[in-house]
Amino acid sequence: QGRAPQALLQTYDSERQHGASENILNSTRATDFMTPKNHITRVFRDTVLELARTYPFARALVNSGRLSKPCTYESSPLNTPDSDDFKPGMRPGSPCTDAPVEGGNGSGWLLNHLGNHFSVLLKGEFDGAGLAELAEMTTALAPLAGDIRIIRVDAAPEDGTATVHLADKKGVLAERYDLRESAVYLIRPDQHIAARWRHLDADKISRALRRAMGAELPPEQAA
Repeated sequence: QGRAPQALLQTYDSERQHGASENILNSTRATDFMTPKNHITRVFRDTVLELARTYPFARALVNSGRLSKPCTYESSPLNTPDSDDFKPGMRPGSPCTDAPVEGGNGSGWLLNHLGNHFSVLLKGEFDGAGLAELAEMTTALAPLAGDIRIIRVDAAPEDGTATVHLADKKGVLAERYDLRESAVYLIRPDQHIAARWRHLDADKISRALRRAMGAELPPEQAA
């Protein structure tokens, strides 16, 4: 859309090379399972299919042809590394996992609320000053990042704001994202995690968002 700096293009190659390598690995595993290339892989395939008749653990090993899946950009320069303690599942670079939610536009799933723009996901209640700083930050960065959606989970609604309010009544969202009270996630327009923190800090979110846009890359990536 013409807003990102030229430096963002320099990160495309590293992410797509990683994605291509991961997809090739998945494709190779699938084809090797369906058409074994040697005696060992045939024994493995036949044993898995036999055990899958009875044992649930073996059914998870049946590779019926998933040739690709959303990859995790482990070392993308657009990620802001974790500085707080989180479970590793939804680490920066990971594709967002869906979870059942209530509220918002009526859709029952998280991914439908993320759309194709930056989103800041907040868990629980926050002080008014912190939320005001966040609102100022989203306005200031709009020329660079476009509209930034604020999504609040299990928080009282505010009048006169465009904030999306969701309820995690089943607790699945909290479990999958290690989403404790006051946790914050910054999510990219392609629905990958850019950064996450245990507490709201508008300055940290601003720096992470600028990094995700290629405007504040590490020195070795900015050249």
